[in-house]
Amino acid sequence: MIDDPPGDGPRRSPALARPYAWTEGRTAPAVEIAVEALVETTADGRAEAAYQTSSALAEVLELCVRPRSLMEIAALLALPLGVVRVLVSDLMQDYLVIVRDTLSDTATWDERHDLMERVLHGLRDL
Repeated sequence: MIDDPPGDGPRRSPALARPYAWTEGRTAPAVEIAVEALVETTADGRAEAAYQTSSALAEVLELCVRPRSLMEIAALLALPLGVVRVLVSDLMQDYLVIVRDTLSDTATWDERHDLMERVLHGLRDL
C-alpha cells in the first residue's frame, strides 16, 4: 500500500511480511554499506526497473534515480535498514546501482563532523 505524504514521493506503509521474506532469508549483505553512503541507479538499472520480479528491488531502483542515502531509502520504503542493505548490495552486485562513500579513510575530523551534521539535518527532515 502506498501513501502520499506531503514530501517528494510515495511512501510505503510498513510491510506485514517478516524482514527475511524481503531478502529471501538472508540477513547480511554481501558488501558492507554505510548508512550515509549515496546510492544511485545506473543506466542499466533504469532499464531493468520495469523487469524486476521483486517489488522492493524495483522500488529501490526507482527511488535511486536521484542519489539517496541508504538511511533515506529505508525511511522512504518503511523497511528495516538491514533489509535495505541486503537489497542494495544485491543491486550493486548486478551493476544496477552504484554506491558512493561519502568519506574516505583519510577524512579529517572536520570532514567527519560536517558529515554528522548533514546526517542529523537529514534525519530531522525525514
